[in-house]
Amino acid sequence: MKVLFLTHNYPRRPGDASGSFLQLLATSLRAEDVEVRVIAPADAGVPATETVDGIQIDRFHYAPRGQETLAYAGNMATQVKESWGARMKLLGFLGSEFRCAVKARRAFEPDVIHAHWWFPNGLVGTWTARMSDKPLVTTLHGTDVRLARTVAFSRPGFRHVLQHSAAVTAVSQFLAEEAQKVVSTSAPQVAPMPVATQLFSPSQNGGRKPDRLLFVGRLNAQKGIEMLLRAIAVTTNKPMLDVVGDGPDEARLKALAAELEIADRVRWIGALPQQQLTEYYRSATALVVPSVNEGLGLVAVEAQLCETPVIAFDSGGLSDVVSNQRTGILVEDISASALAAAIDSLLASPDRGAALGAAGRLHALATFAPESVARRYATIYRTLAPGA
Repeated sequence: MKVLFLTHNYPRRPGDASGSFLQLLATSLRAEDVEVRVIAPADAGVPATETVDGIQIDRFHYAPRGQETLAYAGNMATQVKESWGARMKLLGFLGSEFRCAVKARRAFEPDVIHAHWWFPNGLVGTWTARMSDKPLVTTLHGTDVRLARTVAFSRPGFRHVLQHSAAVTAVSQFLAEEAQKVVSTSAPQVAPMPVATQLFSPSQNGGRKPDRLLFVGRLNAQKGIEMLLRAIAVTTNKPMLDVVGDGPDEARLKALAAELEIADRVRWIGALPQQQLTEYYRSATALVVPSVNEGLGLVAVEAQLCETPVIAFDSGGLSDVVSNQRTGILVEDISASALAAAIDSLLASPDRGAALGAAGRLHALATFAPESVARRYATIYRTLAPGA
């Protein structure tokens, strides 16, 4: 069986975290006798066509060199909403992705087209699937559902993609329910993305640092790090915090840390490749995920695989990952004071959450192992194209 992936996020080089779960899904599907080819945007210094881990990747240009800024930054929807220039680039993006997909479809002859994120790839997927008379699978990852929920003029497009998809999946139960709230549709199937279980594993030598918390994610409002900084400022235990990631709010957040008088307790690490990130998970006392309405929260799964306890708000898809007081701590009250209390509680516990971390790893292995996720998607594909 052959499947064509359409995405605006796929690793550009070894260790690149952008869309790394899609690369893992594509490679894991080989064990299910599914061959994948990927259509993704171009980026500086990345070949137009290359084969990585046996997966062919075709990359399309959509604007003059140096101006291709929509993809890989994690804020495509925001750019398009706020800038006419970005909207013009989006038109070029859609047209270029469609042309690249049509060319690949003719050469590859896929049995199924799989669009990741309804915007923008699901739109292109509906055109490509209609032209080729092939079934379309659309997966909702989170930011795309948030766009449909908050931007009214996007809802006709969202409805169009869902109505013209042979199957719709969501990476969490929360997203499946949110999609139904936005438009009247049958419930998407819940099918999460995989996590690299071989890469993310517990340390064999122990070595967790006492009272050192970890944040991993984009430095923007959606990821909630401002709330975490304010929580750190009022904790009783006065823990250290490692911040792994970059983003548009970095300067403002550093200024806030200084204003809160915790600058000496916060280390700004920057973005890291996954291989280096593992060591931060292994050494942290706990990972804190302060985002609200997160689509799923794969960083929480990565931490669990390293037996690192997770503290998060009881919001969005994180409730699919963390079971309160069993595999981590979920905070009901979305406030800095409540988050600080949860942090203090874990740091004051005799084992500093070690039992939660061990249970979290078992849950993560059962739910997010690449073999299990690939088997689920292969079953969906074969249901839609039984003769392939």
